[in-house]
Amino acid sequence: MQSQTPRSRKKPTPKRLTRKIPEALPDKYDETSNSKHPKNFRKKPAIQEIVREPTSGGIVFRLTPDSKDIEVLLIQDSKNRWTIPKGHIEQGETAKQTAIREIGEEAGLLHIQVLTWLGKIHFKYRRLDKLVLMTTQVYLVRAVDKSETPTKEKWMNGIRWFKFNDALEAIEYEDIEKLMLIAKKKIRAGEFN
Repeated sequence: MQSQTPRSRKKPTPKRLTRKIPEALPDKYDETSNSKHPKNFRKKPAIQEIVREPTSGGIVFRLTPDSKDIEVLLIQDSKNRWTIPKGHIEQGETAKQTAIREIGEEAGLLHIQVLTWLGKIHFKYRRLDKLVLMTTQVYLVRAVDKSETPTKEKWMNGIRWFKFNDALEAIEYEDIEKLMLIAKKKIRAGEFN
């Protein structure tokens, strides 16, 4: 009898792939170029400075009229990415005060209640010759007035309430998605109803 060597098993594909946001291609990118590194790509300037930017925001929720589902408010930025309302912490302001202010400015919601701190997320990005290290404090926030209609700022492409599972699918950032799942457990546990 011939012995068979075990087949290498393929790793199962994760149910949800992490989405990466590609950097924009230069205006003169030539897709017909056979070179792996087209000449039209310019070398980025060396990083000259590291900037820390503290921000704060909130996972804003409300219950559906029958109280059977949770809805989450998301904003769509100018690059069509769905995220939560958030912004920079100004001098003399606490993270909680920033979350309240930013939700008011970005979503037009003034009747809200900050319930608890959910956590913080860290990410970095490049802004010309600067490396920006951003830390966002995230709070669980209830929309108190269910009839209050969110309004978007001019720079946004959209704003709307999503059923919870749809919000999980739409959200662009995995770290925020994880905090949304923590928020759902807290809401379902009845801690804030």
